[in-house]
Amino acid sequence: MEATLPNLEPSPEKGKLPRVLVGMSGGVDSSVAVWLLKEQGYEVVGVTMKVWPQDCMSRAEDKCCGPQAIADARGVAHALGVAHYVVDEADAFERQVIDYFTAEYRAGRTPNPCVMCNEKVKFGNLWAKAKAVGAEYIATGHYAMVDHLPGRSVLRKGRDPRKDQSYFLFSLRQEQLSRSLFPLGGMEKPEIRAIARKLGLKTADKVDSQEICFVPGNDYKAFLKSHLGTTQFQPGGIFDKHGNRLAEHEGIEMYTIGQRKGLPGGSPKPVYVIDIDPETRSVVVGDAEDLVLAEFEIDHCHWNLASAEAGEPFPCIVKIRYAHPGAEAWVFPGADGRALVRLKEPQRAVTPGQAAVCYQADAVVGGGWIARGITEQTKLSAGVGVVMAG
Repeated sequence: MEATLPNLEPSPEKGKLPRVLVGMSGGVDSSVAVWLLKEQGYEVVGVTMKVWPQDCMSRAEDKCCGPQAIADARGVAHALGVAHYVVDEADAFERQVIDYFTAEYRAGRTPNPCVMCNEKVKFGNLWAKAKAVGAEYIATGHYAMVDHLPGRSVLRKGRDPRKDQSYFLFSLRQEQLSRSLFPLGGMEKPEIRAIARKLGLKTADKVDSQEICFVPGNDYKAFLKSHLGTTQFQPGGIFDKHGNRLAEHEGIEMYTIGQRKGLPGGSPKPVYVIDIDPETRSVVVGDAEDLVLAEFEIDHCHWNLASAEAGEPFPCIVKIRYAHPGAEAWVFPGADGRALVRLKEPQRAVTPGQAAVCYQADAVVGGGWIARGITEQTKLSAGVGVVMAG
């Protein structure tokens, strides 16, 4: 039987650091985060979210949303002497993450569910649970840092560039950042495992998951077919960039920008998906050079930079996907939460639906979601005649 959260008051002990609710995924990172916070003097309460819906296929032992993860988290909490609770967020996860995931593919975009899960679930819904146990902060095992400055909290990259996860946290608002802690941000992965081994934690050598937690084998096509049912897919045509119909497809959900496999043959050069039109159910293919863009639009923008909030252009390094090294750009905030991103050097496979995250040095200044095309309003707001410095 799952435990219910008690209604506890914050500890009244003078000099004691606040109570923190730590999201425990059953992995080594969140396990060590618990220990680090305890060592610093925080009063720690662990919580694991049960997020798999009843029809989700991913009940594998190694999933962060699976039963084994809960058992591992509970075991670590017991070993470290902290309370541990399980909360059922399956309905919220289904509605806010999985429904978003499927809707994006149906709209011809490539989603990023980890960003949405962090914003809506881990640092959104979980806050109600934190308040229920009298916690003032939520902490996770993310590799990122946050500076709590007077009047503003600044999200920064984690020290380990191979593990930095600030990209996935870009959409957190000030009210979320101000009550967030990332104790692993200044550390590297080998240090984390060494601590876990020294403590004798069962998660010390647990393999990191490299997949979307609810998509078995990272096969999103199989997941969509299982979750939506094949009758939900609408066929359409595959066209070249001149409008010639090359073949039929079973649904635009099976394609992403930059995809090369599974496309009609016959061309002397490799062809790639260069556009997906959800209105006509069309997939457009072209050459590698057709994937290169010098500017693009982002929408649903969120800024942690006062000048950007005021609509002023700013220079930055923009990452157009998690594994992207980043590229120099100018960003021109516009109306209705949109912005134009102009790149110093054109980039390949700028994919609608992915997050474009903007950095100045190691600080996240905000970002948005890559849109399909550029609206005339955004061009006018950005000032088409403005030339990028540098």
